[in-house]
Amino acid sequence: MDKTVSRRQALKTMSLCAMSAAVPQWSWGQDMGKKEFFVFFGTYTSGESEGIYVYRMDTTSGALQYVTKAAGVVNPSYLAISGCHRYLYAVNEISRFEGQSSGAVSAFSIDQKTGELTFLNQQPSHGASPCYVTVDRTNKWVLIANYTGGNVCALPIEEGGRLGAASDIVQHQGKSVNRRRQNEPHAHCIILDSTNRYAFAADLGIDKIMIYQFDVETGKLKPNDPPFAQIQAGAGPRHFTFHPTGPYAFSIQEINSTITSFQYDQTKGSLNEIQTLSTLPEDYTGETYCADIHVSPCGQYLYGSNRGHDSIAIFKIDTDTGKLTPLGHESTQGETPRNFAIDPTGTYLLAANQKSNTIVSFKIDKETGQLTATGDVTNVPTPVCIKFMPLSEKSISSFYLGAKI
Repeated sequence: MDKTVSRRQALKTMSLCAMSAAVPQWSWGQDMGKKEFFVFFGTYTSGESEGIYVYRMDTTSGALQYVTKAAGVVNPSYLAISGCHRYLYAVNEISRFEGQSSGAVSAFSIDQKTGELTFLNQQPSHGASPCYVTVDRTNKWVLIANYTGGNVCALPIEEGGRLGAASDIVQHQGKSVNRRRQNEPHAHCIILDSTNRYAFAADLGIDKIMIYQFDVETGKLKPNDPPFAQIQAGAGPRHFTFHPTGPYAFSIQEINSTITSFQYDQTKGSLNEIQTLSTLPEDYTGETYCADIHVSPCGQYLYGSNRGHDSIAIFKIDTDTGKLTPLGHESTQGETPRNFAIDPTGTYLLAANQKSNTIVSFKIDKETGQLTATGDVTNVPTPVCIKFMPLSEKSISSFYLGAKI
């Protein structure tokens, strides 16, 4: 390969990603009329699933239409898309990789016209059962949470979207009170704040939200001061998210089915608990475990999924205080909603029912936050992750001209 051309292409790719990250391609929550999105579904492949599935969604109806799939990908259980929309990263949730106690993470390029995924390369995740992946805001780094390994790691994004060897690996330590679930660390999520300076890793096994200072130049994770936010013993924090505009963050706890709201100080990277509420109806006594959590793009509503009760819990957010008010529950019309996602315009919520092999679409009432099923149910084998990406104008035009996507 001509090294001059290679460097030129690398600079072009980095420039495009940087421009896309700096200038949003849509305003979150804005009513944009007819808007089209690709929707990528991560799955477990131990059953009928063949890998990552790609659909198209029209926000005027919420209906999904199959586009393509990336077959032969083992357990791509969680996905992340780069800010430039050119690359997709998937954890391979396995316990052994290349003879080591590790999972893997796979890189793909995305054809922005067709949604087709092309495999680029794969790297070890340096811990068994990786379950979460995120791309930093500079589009230079990928961060991974390894559940069984109980650690987090960072990998560089290199030329053309390929992944390099890990720049840092941080092992969590400790345990908590639930001997069956919390006898060792279980990192379940890692995300960055809006400044890209701090990384937050929810660890189910030690009941902590670990906080790291993230060095965007070196890809190193340094313990912050304070180094963590403590969660109630036995709660089991699973996923974590930030409010889109206010100084708040939210954690959903898998084991005791609760949501905690925090005041967030982005100058210090610190979290101070505001409130903890149950995600369940008061009279519910069955077995259930929380899974996913998302704030609506408008910032007024918070949603969390219950597996067992098989519902989406709905909360109103007081944007002046960060306090939550329960608004009720909506059945996901299937079993085990492991993941759900809200489209970037804030119009629809898609619930992934893992054991029912279905994606169920709900319309969001922007005045009340309530969910209404659209009647659109899509069969996807063992769905466990949903990610949206806007279609390019050319791909939209091709679709309406009858071109095959």
